[in-house]
Amino acid sequence: MLNKQLDLLVALQDLDIMIKDIDDVKQIGFDVEGREKLDEARNELTEKLSKPLAFNYEKLKKRYKRAIVPVKDDFCLGCFMRVPTQLITRGREDTAVINCEGCGRILYWYE
Repeated sequence: MLNKQLDLLVALQDLDIMIKDIDDVKQIGFDVEGREKLDEARNELTEKLSKPLAFNYEKLKKRYKRAIVPVKDDFCLGCFMRVPTQLITRGREDTAVINCEGCGRILYWYE
């Protein structure tokens, strides 16, 4: 992924998943350390993102467990709809952040 903003979004999603896992473990009674460091790292990543992109990510995160999903064999792995050819071309160029037309999630391509 050449798109720096997309790289930051994927890292942010990974941090959010780890934070949620820590919260879930704490709810069942275990003591887990490191939440503060994850929160600091999350804040640093959020500051590096453009404001509209960060807002879009937060909105999608409230709706879906994963706001950013990969595209495999031209299918969005969030909603399993085929991604239009025009978006596939733009997404593979890694010049813009692309949203799925079916579910709205942010897409990334990997080979």
